[in-house]
Amino acid sequence: MKIFLIPCPIAENTSSEVLSPQILAALQQTTHFLVENVRTARRFISELKLGIQIDSLVFEVLDKDTQPKTVTDFYKKHSSVEYIGVISEAGCPGVADPGALAVSIAQQQNIEVIPLVGPSSILLGLMGSGFSGQSFAFIGYLPIDKAARIRKIEQLDRDVAKWGQTQIFIETPYRNNSLLEDLITQCAPDSFICIACDITAPTGFVQTKKASDWAKAQPDLHKKPCIFLLGK
Repeated sequence: MKIFLIPCPIAENTSSEVLSPQILAALQQTTHFLVENVRTARRFISELKLGIQIDSLVFEVLDKDTQPKTVTDFYKKHSSVEYIGVISEAGCPGVADPGALAVSIAQQQNIEVIPLVGPSSILLGLMGSGFSGQSFAFIGYLPIDKAARIRKIEQLDRDVAKWGQTQIFIETPYRNNSLLEDLITQCAPDSFICIACDITAPTGFVQTKKASDWAKAQPDLHKKPCIFLLGK
């Protein structure tokens, strides 16, 4: 048995531009999948038009609530299968994603893991920011509580100024505008903020500006998938 980590698009209608032939070949060899959402995984594979009979595929849910036993039992039940694919909702499995559980258990059981190259909003945002790629950290979500979020932003801004480590984080799309306002207000005026929005989509952009410059013209980020970065 081998585990394919299968990236999927992070923007709609971009499969032909962002998915490599290696990913398509892996899908054509795979009949069993651990997926974050069965419905969207089925649609993803179907829309690629690879001649795969979707109803013949076997899916098991692997999301944030999945217990290790579920994955262990899936591997045991299908131990004679040559390939098992792991697919997340968007981007690369295992990167800020529940797919890491499938990989961890596979490593413990000495099952070969084959990560495939594909779009990752975290890495694409970092690449396009102009910030340090030698030292960076993905923070995930900042605190929801206003006071705690402000304290976290102030801390991250100080850490960037002191250590030069790029700080990367995300927010629920409907709170993007509020987060940007807090970043502009709490970061030093000459601190650099990068917004990577709708990456790989025709409407996407990656822009780095000082906090004081973002304050002059704030983009509307409401309900748009974004990655935020602080760096120097």
